[in-house]
Amino acid sequence: MSSLLIKDVLLRDRIVDVLIQDGRFSEIAPGLEQPGAQVLDGRDRAILPSFINAHTHAAMTLLRGYADDLELFTWLQDHIWPFESRLTFNDIYIGAKLACLEMIKTGTTLFCDMYWHMPATAKAVEEMGIRAALSSVFIDFGDPSKAKQFRSRTRKFFRENPGHERIIYTLGPHGIYTVSRDSLTWVAQFAREQNMLVHIHLSETRKEVQDCLDAHGVRPVEYLDSLGFLGPNIIACHGIWLSEKEMDLLAQREVKVVHNPVSNMKLGSGVFPFREMSRREICIGLGTDGCSSNNNLDMLEEMKVAALQAKLSSFENRVLPANMVESGDSSFLEQLYLDPTLFTAGQALDFATSNGARIFGLDMGKIAPGMLADCILVDLNHYSLIPRHDLVSNLVYSASSECIDTTICNGRVLMQGRKVPGEDEIIEEMKEWEKEMKNRP
Repeated sequence: MSSLLIKDVLLRDRIVDVLIQDGRFSEIAPGLEQPGAQVLDGRDRAILPSFINAHTHAAMTLLRGYADDLELFTWLQDHIWPFESRLTFNDIYIGAKLACLEMIKTGTTLFCDMYWHMPATAKAVEEMGIRAALSSVFIDFGDPSKAKQFRSRTRKFFRENPGHERIIYTLGPHGIYTVSRDSLTWVAQFAREQNMLVHIHLSETRKEVQDCLDAHGVRPVEYLDSLGFLGPNIIACHGIWLSEKEMDLLAQREVKVVHNPVSNMKLGSGVFPFREMSRREICIGLGTDGCSSNNNLDMLEEMKVAALQAKLSSFENRVLPANMVESGDSSFLEQLYLDPTLFTAGQALDFATSNGARIFGLDMGKIAPGMLADCILVDLNHYSLIPRHDLVSNLVYSASSECIDTTICNGRVLMQGRKVPGEDEIIEEMKEWEKEMKNRP
């Protein structure tokens, strides 16, 4: 693997050279030289860790703008799942390539995905040069024959796919309302045997909680804990409707939680309990969710929304009487904490970088020797970063992804001067797909 030398770049408050060798940061100091290395001019640029999108459905770029402004279960059952049933391997491949392009353009170099035709997404990831944690999605709707089919398919896939330098294969039981008790138990056991991460939607809506109480007599986190499902390998996405006891359980079991503020707001799912989660020192990452419920994959936007929402609506007590909310009783507003000191810009950046790295057990999320060489260079002359009283605050509260000039993953330049090789061809391919899809029977 060739070397890459970034010259005269701003790292925190110093101008330095950054040498990358064999996919890792090798040396950081002024005045470095490396014969034969590819050289990037870092003048008027700052180097920062690239972003980690800890929960998405990449190929849902195919559904961007489709069936918007609907409640989650209506959205899923009446619109999304019927559309997805028509998608082929090649459809997913095309959609995943567009997602990878969008993530490269917006500074993300690792995403955690749960979707159909996982080999198609893996193919796109390999070609586009970024990293991914790809979930083998598991949905049986309580049907024993479907459960048997998914178990067999999961075993076969992991038997035939030992791994990839930039791809982590994980398990993806969709949620407690789409996966049976027996299958959830099986997934947990298989993950322990294979030392794998498990990616699952959890407590996204009040309906999910109420249905779990009706079916099992306990709330979702308690239900999963009773199955022996929870542990440090669990990536629980959304985590909105949680009781104090459930948050204690998540902390005790060292479960990782992914906050998806834009999707949560758009689907009207609820407000993430940032204040209570952070008090318990639960590892929290950030994710965009898919392009049908967001509708983009821009992590800078996700950081800003997450920080702002926490300041305005961090509940002290998540257990609100249902009749209070349903009746329109505004007294629940008295339980809102209006605190501008919550969820700082620095925390937002950490959640999107170093916390994401913790979730996936990777040496990334920091610019330091020995770490994986995933980073971005931002244009310090971009209007949104001027004046530069605080670069991180500007990034989170002021900037759009247009300030990102260069994206590097595993020591390879994927975007420079905001241009990704082959991006025009990907856009044209997607346009042709759209025409064909509209005429598909």
